[in-house]
Amino acid sequence: MQAYHDDEWGVPEYDSRALWEKLILDGFQAGLSWRTILHKRAAFRRAFRGFDPAVIARYGPRDIARLLGDAAIVRSRTKIEAAIGNARAYLAMAAAGEDFGAFVWRLAGGKPVRNRPAHAGEVPTQTAVSETISTALKARGFKFVGPVIVYAWMQAVGMVDDHAVGCWRAQTARR
Repeated sequence: MQAYHDDEWGVPEYDSRALWEKLILDGFQAGLSWRTILHKRAAFRRAFRGFDPAVIARYGPRDIARLLGDAAIVRSRTKIEAAIGNARAYLAMAAAGEDFGAFVWRLAGGKPVRNRPAHAGEVPTQTAVSETISTALKARGFKFVGPVIVYAWMQAVGMVDDHAVGCWRAQTARR
């Protein structure tokens, strides 16, 4: 968890495929702890073939059964089917000329928002921006992208930097 905090969380990510992968993982996190998903991330990457949307979009019943039988990942049919549908939605955006990364960053304001909460209790669970992104993604066919999931994802990918005032990362400018 420390390495994740120090090296990933809150660091702006612009690569469309990497943004999509993290959104899928945040969807799997719904109702669970991030620690659980982080510890299973390598298994998710293996099970979902490197999170290649073109591969996942072709998943069918046999792949779903394989994933449901994989004890190394979260075995939720709803979340697995959402990941497959989200791969199809991601590819549909690309086919329509919409770059996923450019799209979500534009909705987020184009640059990281740097909040400086005094403590974790000051960090919101959702914002008007996460609601806007959630609505836009749902309109494009995405699932498991409610405003709370989207806000957690925005934090993870550095659209929002909620490192507390006393955190050494709040003091760094390496973003």
